[in-house]
Amino acid sequence: MDLKLFLTTFLTLFIAEIGDKTQLACICLAAKTHKPWTVWLGASAALILVSLIGVLLAQVITEYVPENIVKKVAATMFVGIGLLMFADKI
Repeated sequence: MDLKLFLTTFLTLFIAEIGDKTQLACICLAAKTHKPWTVWLGASAALILVSLIGVLLAQVITEYVPENIVKKVAATMFVGIGLLMFADKI
């Protein structure tokens, strides 16, 4: 296993997830249900599945599309979502 890649991935996702909608939803669910371990298990399983889908999809996409194009499309989508959020459309 590539430890440097593992740590980079872990830290990137950890920092990106702090204070986002998912974490706030988990806080609300755990506070409402008083079952933090159940909420944690559900949230962890969801993040694992979403990450798996992303990694497998990337593996297929990068066989046909150059990496620089994938990065540009992802960046454009990220900015687009941000603009929609800024305009209160989502």
